Amino acid sequence: MRRKTSLVLLALAVFFAALSPLLRWYAFPRLAKIPANQYQDMVLEAKDATLIDYDDGMKEKKVSKVTIVQTLKGNVEASEKIEKTAGKDVVVWDGLSYVVGPDGKMVSKIPERYIFDAHTQDPVHATGEMVDGDPVKRAGIEFKWPFLTEKRDYVYFDAQARTSAPIHYKGTRNFRGLDVYYFEQTIPWTKVPFPKTMPVQGITPQSIARTGTTRWYTTVRKFWVEPLTGAPVYGEELHKEELRGGTLLGGRDKVTVFAGDVKMREDYIRHTVDLVKSNRTLVLLMTSYLPWGFLILGVLLLASSLWLEARGRRPAPATVDEPEPVSA
Repeated sequence: MRRKTSLVLLALAVFFAALSPLLRWYAFPRLAKIPANQYQDMVLEAKDATLIDYDDGMKEKKVSKVTIVQTLKGNVEASEKIEKTAGKDVVVWDGLSYVVGPDGKMVSKIPERYIFDAHTQDPVHATGEMVDGDPVKRAGIEFKWPFLTEKRDYVYFDAQARTSAPIHYKGTRNFRGLDVYYFEQTIPWTKVPFPKTMPVQGITPQSIARTGTTRWYTTVRKFWVEPLTGAPVYGEELHKEELRGGTLLGGRDKVTVFAGDVKMREDYIRHTVDLVKSNRTLVLLMTSYLPWGFLILGVLLLASSLWLEARGRRPAPATVDEPEPVSA
């Protein structure tokens, strides 16, 4: 009986020991994915910002607040179509960055289509990849870091400039109870296209181009990223845009279109932190808790199997026959 139990324990030990690396290196890359149908939105604000007033001679004015609403909507139909030729799980996000002034009027809106690998977040190049209707070929990440983010620099895509540049790891910090990696990217003054949709009716990028006026942009982009999930829990941008030269400015060299410190709104920070904390537990289960738990369980089962086997092979103690009593 002991030998049968020992063999069962040995089989279970081998099973759990083999399951440990399989869960970490085989199951995790296949299970940890961004859902193709995910929808998320984010509201950011720049308080005490500078904004151009198109109705008052295109003068720059101080305003109480500029609001940026960012939405990312998973396009399941497009992702399934791309997966047929990509040979991997693909996510397609149709995004929109919508900027409004303190009066609720639209300042700008820029749509995007971002196509990427569901697990690694590496860009996947396919028809439809664009920013504001312009075809692009991204290099590097955008919006989200990969699962198990490392302490190193990454390449990050800038939608305004339509180019990619390094975003630098600046250290580990604590943000509302989470250990996060802080990243920072500086985009120097760069000439960028005008949005296809302008805030003033009748004005188009083509009509502005004829005046010789150009649009320039710079930003310092900051992210606090939870490394297990790769999800930013907080973001901030020191953002500035200018119009330069041409007859549109009436002899002025440049005019600030928008300048402000753009930060996530408090209610969205709380929601994001809570969401990341729950998802972090799931990643830990697949990368740490279960693999190590199965490995330790396998070792314990193996030790129990060997102990039972050793006991089963121990010789039985010798018995001594008692002498029969001598009858008188």
